[in-house]
Amino acid sequence: MDDSRAIFLQIAELIENDILSEALPEETQVPSTNEFAAFHRINPATAGKGVNLLVDRGILYKKRGIGMFVAEGARARIMAARREQFREQYVLPLLAEADKLGIAPGQLADMIRGGRA
Repeated sequence: MDDSRAIFLQIAELIENDILSEALPEETQVPSTNEFAAFHRINPATAGKGVNLLVDRGILYKKRGIGMFVAEGARARIMAARREQFREQYVLPLLAEADKLGIAPGQLADMIRGGRA
């Protein structure tokens, strides 16, 4: 766990990462809040807050008396949200800085391609 961010957000992100990597496929059960709490040594209410955040976003749903499950289409929703977040946090500031420095779009694309080598 990272001390710089709320633990419940980190729990939600861990679950999302498992969905993205398909370690938790759609329609499979996720660990209970008590299991998350025991594994990460946190308060079950904190784990529950992270799980409920994903329920509110339509990523998880509850089967009464059974537990929480990954919703159909959850992976696509997570990807779309993360791509938009990536655009806002990285791409737009990169484009703004490139514009300030007079870097043309083609040059920027070459720089990006060269960075992946």
